Parts: sequence; C-alpha cells; structure tokens
Amino acid sequence: MYDCTFRVLFWGLFMGVCRAEENTVLCEMLGSPEVPLLTKKGDITIGGAFSIHSQISKPSFSLTHTPEPLTCSRINLREFRFAQTMIFAVEEINNSSTLLPNISVGYKIFDSCGSTLPSTRAVMGLLNGQERTAEKTCSSHSSVHVIIGASESSSTIVMLQICGTFQIPVISHFATCACLSNRKDYPSFFRTIPSDYYQSRALAKLVKYFGWTWVGAVRSDNDYGNNGMATFITAASQEGVCVEYSEAISRTDSSEEVARVIEVIRSGSARVLIAFLAQGEMDILLEEALKQNLTGLQWVGSESWITASHLTTKRYSGILTGSLGFTIRKAKIAGLREFLLQFWETVFGCSFQSRLPGQIQCSGSEKLEDINNPFTDVSQLRISNNVYKAVYAIAHAMHNLLNCGQSAKIVKHLQDVNFTLQSGEKVYFDENGDPSAMYELVNWQRNQAGDIIFVAVGSYDASLPNEIQLAINGINITWKPLSVCSESCPPGFRQAAIKGKPICCFSCIACAAGEISNTNMCLPCPLECWSNEDRSQCVPKVIEFLSFGETMGGLLAAFSLFGASLTLAVSCVFFRLRHTPLVKASNSELSFLLLFSLTLCFLCSLTFIGQPTEWSCMLRHTAFGASFALCMSCILAKTITVVIAFKATRPAKTVPQCSAALQRTSVLSCTLLQLLICVLWLIFAPPFPYKNTVHATEKIILECNLGSPLGFWAVLGYIGLLSLLCFILAFLSRKLPDNFNEAKFITFSMLIFCAVWVTFIPAYVSSPGKFTVAVEIFAILASSFGLFFSIFAPKCYILLVKPERNTKRHMMGRNH
Repeated sequence: MYDCTFRVLFWGLFMGVCRAEENTVLCEMLGSPEVPLLTKKGDITIGGAFSIHSQISKPSFSLTHTPEPLTCSRINLREFRFAQTMIFAVEEINNSSTLLPNISVGYKIFDSCGSTLPSTRAVMGLLNGQERTAEKTCSSHSSVHVIIGASESSSTIVMLQICGTFQIPVISHFATCACLSNRKDYPSFFRTIPSDYYQSRALAKLVKYFGWTWVGAVRSDNDYGNNGMATFITAASQEGVCVEYSEAISRTDSSEEVARVIEVIRSGSARVLIAFLAQGEMDILLEEALKQNLTGLQWVGSESWITASHLTTKRYSGILTGSLGFTIRKAKIAGLREFLLQFWETVFGCSFQSRLPGQIQCSGSEKLEDINNPFTDVSQLRISNNVYKAVYAIAHAMHNLLNCGQSAKIVKHLQDVNFTLQSGEKVYFDENGDPSAMYELVNWQRNQAGDIIFVAVGSYDASLPNEIQLAINGINITWKPLSVCSESCPPGFRQAAIKGKPICCFSCIACAAGEISNTNMCLPCPLECWSNEDRSQCVPKVIEFLSFGETMGGLLAAFSLFGASLTLAVSCVFFRLRHTPLVKASNSELSFLLLFSLTLCFLCSLTFIGQPTEWSCMLRHTAFGASFALCMSCILAKTITVVIAFKATRPAKTVPQCSAALQRTSVLSCTLLQLLICVLWLIFAPPFPYKNTVHATEKIILECNLGSPLGFWAVLGYIGLLSLLCFILAFLSRKLPDNFNEAKFITFSMLIFCAVWVTFIPAYVSSPGKFTVAVEIFAILASSFGLFFSIFAPKCYILLVKPERNTKRHMMGRNH
C-alpha cells in the first residue's frame, strides 16, 4: 500500500527521530512542502493540500545571503487524519462497481503547513507534476484534475489564484471565508463547509441570546479571521451587541505581540471573548494565556478550533472549560477507524489484533500518550466528513462527465452534483458553490471521569426564518458571566447614550410620569392607564367623580337633604297655619308652590353626586333648570301680586285685581318655556358621560359632557332673566307702605341669588375635575338657601316666635 519512502517518512514523523546529524535527507524532506507526502497513480488524480504541520519558521530576508528554506514543524494529527480520510474515500471509490467502474483514482497529497507560501509551492507541485528536481521546467498539462484543500482560507485563496488560470476546480473542506462565495472572482471554487457569513451571524445571535452585549474579540490576521470578524461585528451591532476591542494575531507574530494581545484581553471589562481563530493562532494564544494565567473568561469559538480535541487536555481545561461555539454536524464514516488503525499498524509494524506468531502487539503508545489521539479519534467526524464528501463529489462529477460523452468542463458537473451518501446525507452545491448552512452548537462539558467532551446543545439552520434559526436545547455552562458595559436600567428608568461611547454603554434616566420602561426606553401608557409608583408597569387610572362616599360629596348631600327637610317643615307650618292673616297675606297658593320648587331645587343637587350615567347626566341639568325656573316663576308672580295689591289701595288708581288664574298662568307659562328649552337640548345634543383624560393625565375624571354648551347657557340664562325681572320689580316696590312688605325680602333674596350665580361662572370654568360639580352643587344649595331664608325666615319668625303679630291690622300697618 505504501512505498518505502512514505514508510520511512512517517516513521520519522511520529517517532521524532528527525535530527540533522542522523537523517539529513529525511529532515530536508520534512521541511520541503513541495514534495508530495502521499501519492498514488490512477486514471484520475485528485490533488490534496492539508496542514500536516501547523507551524512554519519565519524566514529572515537579506540582500546578501540566500534565504533559508522554510521549515515546517508541530505535527497536526487532526489534519493528518483529514489526509487519510481522503485516501480512504479514494480506496472506497476504487472498490466500487457502480461509481467510476473500470477507472482507477489516484491522489497526490501535499503539506501546506497552514501558510500561504508553502501552499503556493504545493499547488505548483500539484499542477506541474514535478517533485524534487533540479530542472526548472513545467509539464505540458496538470497532473491532477481536481484539488481538495486547503484547510485555511488564505491558503485556499492563494491556490485559487493559480488554479483559476488553468480552470482547475478546488474543493475546500475547511476554508470558510465568505469572500470565497464570490463567483466572479472564484468561478471554479467549491466547498463542503458553510460560509462564515452564516457562522458569524449565528455567533451574534448566540451572544445576544445569553445577554452578552459587551464582548471582546480576537481573530486570525488573515482572510479567514478578518472577513469572519467583520461579518460578526456587523451582525452583532444589528443584534445590539457591542465589541469592546478586536485584536488580530498571526502565527508568525513575535511573542511580544501575542503578549500584548493577551494584556488587552486581560485589561478589558468584557467577560466574553469571541475567538475567530485558526488552530495555529489558537495554539499560540493559549500558550501565552497560560503564561499570564488568563482565566475568568467565557470563550466563544469558531468552527476552526471549537472541536479540536487536542485542546481538551488538562493543560488548557482551566481556560477553555465551558466554551461555546458552532460547528458542522458530526457524522459517522463506516470503516474509517479500521482504516486508520491499519495505517497505524503499517507504520509501526505491529497489530491491534490478538497477538499472532511473529507479530508485535500494538500498545497504542508508540511515541504517543495513548490510542485516543486526534488521529484515531473518529467520535467527532465533522471536517473529516467534509473531506469524505469532497472526494465523492469529485467522483460523481467525473462519473457524469465520462458518461455524457461531452467535452464539458468538470466545473459544470461539480456544480450539478446531487447525491446521497451511505449515511443518508445529501450533497449538493448552491449557485456560489456552497453547501447548506447548518450548524451544531457545542458546549465543552466535563463527564463523570472529569474529561472534557463536546456536547451538542443547540443548532442553527440558516434556511429557516430569522426568528427561529437559532435553537437552544439547554446549556450547562460551568460559569456564566455577566458581560455588559452597563447593567440594565432598573424598572422606571430608560437608557441614555453616553457621548463618545458605544450604544451598549449608557446611563439610566428616570421615566416621566405616565411612562414605563422596557429594556432600554420609556413607553407611554395607554390612554386609560397610568404608571405605577416605580414606573415598571401600567395600571388602570384612578377614576374620579364626586361620590356619596367621600367627605365632600357626603357633606353636600347632607346639606341638600337638610334644605329639603326645612322646606318640608315650613310647608307643614304654613299648612297648619294656613288660615292665619300672615299666611293669607303671603298668597298661600304661591307660597306652597314656591316651597315645593325649593324642595326640588335642594333635591336636584343630589343628581350631581355619584358616578355619571347617561340618564343622570340628562336628568341633572334638566331638573336643575326646571326647578329653578319654577322657583323664579313663583317669586316673579309673588312680586307682581305684591305690586298690584298695594297699588290697588290707592284711591286715585283703578287697577284691576290680580286673580289667581293670572298667577297660575304666569307661573305655568314661564316654567313651560324653560321646559321647552330643556326638551330641545335633550333632543339635539343631550349631555352624556365623558371620561376626561386631558385635564388630569394621572387620572380619569368621569363627568357629564354638556353635549351642547349653548343649551346649558340658555337654561342658565333664562333663569338669570327671570331672577333679574324679579329683582327689578321687587326693587321698585321696596318702599310700599306696610309693616310686612314682602318685596323687601324678595329684593334681598334676589341679590343673594344673583351674587351666587355671578360668582359661579368663573368658579365653574376654572375648577378642575370633580370640583366643577361641587361648585355647581354649592351654587344650587347657596342660592336655594338664600331664597328660602330671605323669603320664609321672617314669616316663620312671626308664625312661631311672635304669633301676636300675626293679625290683619299688623299686616296692613294701619293703627288708626
């Protein structure tokens, strides 16, 4: 299976015997990336470029000396497994009777050393077909049909810039830079791993999910890291996440530069670190982090290192335990582990089977710690599966190309491949040469033995709607930090930007009354709600109206009932003494009607107290208008009667006697006119209940809207007109002779009445809320009490206290 050169090469590779004084040729080959490490001839040759070594020496350039050759070091067993997976897939295809039958597939695999310069030499070797020769010649055509690789975006771009000239397709298993999806620049590029465009957006959604709005970032200083981090920062800003710092490192950086980056991370206030690093840079960063004892960070990693098993050792566990990151879904490749073990047996000349005569039992620790190493570990086949899919995609494309009998280029057939692996996974490419973007979210957790394992705790599917792309199943993070620039504002406060700071850094300002705060701003409450004391939620506004239960409402109701009771009591006194001269002289019929109207005036004020309803709003103003119109009509009739009665006693005058019919007619006509105004008011624009939220924003004032202010002022104006007529007539008859001149009392009552209602108007207009109603009730009661006491108190005094004055002679005032 393997030639002698390959056997010696990898024996030295694993056993570490590469010392210049012992094996100069072998050491030279290890440091020469242009020499293929693994080769096999076939009718179709697939090229491969993997980072078998993960570190490269930094050349010193001089104008006087020849540059030293590049030296690759630090074996990457994971990458070596990728190369072996490619060989395994090729062998499977060669043994298949349905895929490329009777056609052999070969391979050439180069070590790209994870750097651009060795990758350039590797791709030149793949295209030229020359190995280690002294001639500077090129073959007439490419020695490979398709190339798989490389594991880094920058190396892949270098390869594409060369392969694109010859239209040789490149399929990468690990190059994730979003820039590679540009079909204009890279028309022959395909990959079996999703673009970082989706991974970066997924990482932004992840940190937002956990509330980490203040993060630090470190990236590889290459196309992979720079493009990926740029996309992440853009997506993070859209999610409301801010990046405190963004540092870049390269595997060729000096130790001082790496130490500076660690110091920036240490001195930052962000407790979450987004590490968009390739494996080489991650290894360098971790070594420096160990030196400076960098702990207390939540690491969020990219797919490049998040499932790298060599980082799960106890050496790094104190730093990386609990790490989170997205990676492609793992898969199982039947037979791969046995193939890898077979390679192990071939290299070390031993067997994992039961010891047979003449064979050495493999211990699994041949120059390695144990059998559980990144090379033989197939429990997390993710990128290896990408290599496996790439080989099969090439095979299917070549199969279709050969079957169609056309001269179409293989790029077209690669674009059109659509097949299903034995595992059931579908393989196809979109118009940009990318696969579907589906990730697993893995969390580094400890098992019962204390070892770090990768636990799938969520997923991300870019094909789903934005709001459900990220799914979290439940994460057991060992230490979940609070990583924010400014802590969330307490209830009742809003965020206010600080000048010169990112949006995640803010101060908290109290919300205004009537507003509540959500996560970052104050929102006004609905019209019928108000903010609670701490302004954290909207509560129904206090509904205010003049009720019987409160002190003011109770007192006004008591005065109203008291006034009505007094009028009823006086009515009883007048009825009992109705045959006395005083009652007769007072025109008993009008007096009883006036007492009845005053009773209505006192009682109508009760309709103004209590919660306004549709009926109470219409009743209160009409009852008020009709009651006072009746009252003023009675007083007007009494005044006219007094004037006519006294004028008729003068001999020179012959004024007709005022009959009772005339009194009733005047009272009825004046009252009916007011009732007509009220009916018209109720028909065209009746009063109605109204929730006043304008006058007092913190409460709802339940009041009766007048409906038509014209109707209200017409009712009030008519009452004023009647009172003015009463006042004028009473004033003119105030000096009529007699001991009991009722016109004087009517004049005084009208003065009180007019004074009350004149002062009512400005008080009514300026009083807020329920006090408007209280002012109106007070005016009703004050004017009613003024009329009652001014007109009936003197009469009651004579009737009850000075009955000796209750005689006809005394009433007429004629002693002679």
